[in-house]
Amino acid sequence: MNNNTGFISSSANVSESRRTITVDFGLVFKRLFDFVFALIALILFFVPCVVIAFAIWLDDRHSPLFRQERIGLNGRPFMLYKFRSMRIDAEKDENPALYHNNDPRLTRVGAFIRHHHLDEFPQLWNVLRGDMSFVGHRPERQYFIDKISEHSSEYPRLYALRPGLFSNATLYNGYTDTMEKMLTRLKMDIDYLENRTMMMDIKIITKTTLSIISGKKF
Repeated sequence: MNNNTGFISSSANVSESRRTITVDFGLVFKRLFDFVFALIALILFFVPCVVIAFAIWLDDRHSPLFRQERIGLNGRPFMLYKFRSMRIDAEKDENPALYHNNDPRLTRVGAFIRHHHLDEFPQLWNVLRGDMSFVGHRPERQYFIDKISEHSSEYPRLYALRPGLFSNATLYNGYTDTMEKMLTRLKMDIDYLENRTMMMDIKIITKTTLSIISGKKF
């Protein structure tokens, strides 16, 4: 009786070990994919990035780069980089404010690059560094995480993965300018967390890229 119990326990441990190894290998492969393709993308888009940066600087003679603290893997903060699309005093009162359609804080160049999602290019550096992944939930500020947490306790589950440059939530839910949209995005991000595969990542990257090229608003 004891021998059988020991055998069953040993088998269960082996099964659990295999499951853990599989999950870890998936995350390692995802990180390797992110690093290689972020490096390739940074090289390919270096010249367009220089042109965009110069156009932003030419518009108002201020820094073309914008950086902001976001919350990432394991709930750790990191500095996210984007091309600046708004005036430098967009949050002059230091009160976090969501972007909305026809936002008057947008600069002339900023409106164009935001519409075509070109402001996201510098986040390739975040992906290369390991702050972000190509696919995952969009990184949020602590202020808005606290607001979301007043309505749902699910958000900390997202800390299990790196936030992403692309996501189904962004593609189909658009910019989140209301709490309702934030909660819808959270539900979609949890669904990705529970069902993610490498093939799903490739589909999200492909659909998002085609949508950007075609000029689709999202």
